[in-house]
Amino acid sequence: MSRKNRSEVANEEVEDRYEEYLMPIWKSLNVPIERASGCVLEDFEGNEYLDVFSGISVTNVGHGNDAVVEAAKNQLDELVHSCSYVHPHQQAGRLAERLAEVTPGDLKKSFFCNSGTEAVEGAVKLARKYTGSKEVIALEMGFHGRTLGSLALTGNHSYKHEMGPTMNDATHAPAPYRYRSEYRDLSDEEFAERTAATIEHVIGTHTSDDVAAIVVEPIMGEGGIVVPPAGWLEQVQEIAHDHDALLVVDEVQTGYGRTGKLFASEHADVTPDILTQAKGIANGLPLGAFTASERVADAFESGDHLSTFGGNPVACAASLATIDELQNGIVDDAASKGTWLSERLAELESEFGVVGDTRGRGLMHGVELVDPAETGPRGVAAAPDAELAASVAKTLRERGIIMGVGGYYKNVMRFQPPLTISRNQLERTVSALREALREESTDE
Repeated sequence: MSRKNRSEVANEEVEDRYEEYLMPIWKSLNVPIERASGCVLEDFEGNEYLDVFSGISVTNVGHGNDAVVEAAKNQLDELVHSCSYVHPHQQAGRLAERLAEVTPGDLKKSFFCNSGTEAVEGAVKLARKYTGSKEVIALEMGFHGRTLGSLALTGNHSYKHEMGPTMNDATHAPAPYRYRSEYRDLSDEEFAERTAATIEHVIGTHTSDDVAAIVVEPIMGEGGIVVPPAGWLEQVQEIAHDHDALLVVDEVQTGYGRTGKLFASEHADVTPDILTQAKGIANGLPLGAFTASERVADAFESGDHLSTFGGNPVACAASLATIDELQNGIVDDAASKGTWLSERLAELESEFGVVGDTRGRGLMHGVELVDPAETGPRGVAAAPDAELAASVAKTLRERGIIMGVGGYYKNVMRFQPPLTISRNQLERTVSALREALREESTDE
């Protein structure tokens, strides 16, 4: 049997097993993956794809990064598991110390878990313990996970379906989503003030003023790469503190160099009270964390929280190597590449009527696709075009490029590649997107 025929069988087998034995929730991009290296994925037939999504913003230092793989392999020979909260081991201590060094301000003590969802739930639990309050405010369109607690904070009904009610003491404020806001024509300063003020309004109308935390993403990922204006995050923290609440900044998608700084909150004059992390923290190994100042962290007492696999030695070793790689020029490169990408994507707005908005920071950008002939929600922008976004993603996939689609309306093309992506690879992606948009416009 030829390699191609063997591979075709393997491709088929992977998809068949998913259909037969996995719960019916997997979301296929129709590319079964056998191996990956750098920014390139390879399927079982030997076809290569440029990865512009990096496993939903995870493999920040590239697939199969040599230093990360070596660190994980070396740790496998020494210790695979001990339960970090029963038997102390070197790697968890070293990583916690490193996070105290690289996270903003006076953040010092970390709790390790396995995912971003767990990090968010743990952060809320800590905020409740520290403040003695119970209510939590998040943003409409925000995403913080899919378990019942984090799902209560996620501001999108499409993730919830029949899961409600979830946590009862969660409520939502409007997102700083300028493109579809009635305040879109205000200056950045005025827009920041107006949207931050809605949080104060929500506290006054939807809570009993017993707020433990305000939980926000510094850039909204699943919401459609929504970038708040300068000054907004600072005002949100001020509102939180005015109500004796904590600001929890969810950096699960934005952390570890994604926006051109190690953490996106560093673009603002803010030190979060609690910062949640996952995804890029260990470049693909399952690890999450939430980090707080010593004052806040010490509210936890023995037995208040635990994770059997959190702080796994192999994942911690991979994380330490990931941080080394990021600080060895990768974050700075992401910032400069992001400036170039922002300029190139902005050109699409004038070229194509179906491109309503482009936005982002570093290597986290979104292209919002619309139907210019129809008015969208609130009547302030063209209607979102989810069908077009799905079609463009399919066209790109057929041409060897994997790009995510997201946003509240499922109409935003998402650039979230490994930060090691080359300028040539970015140029190839932008050119392919331009060509796909041109073909779609011609078809109409």
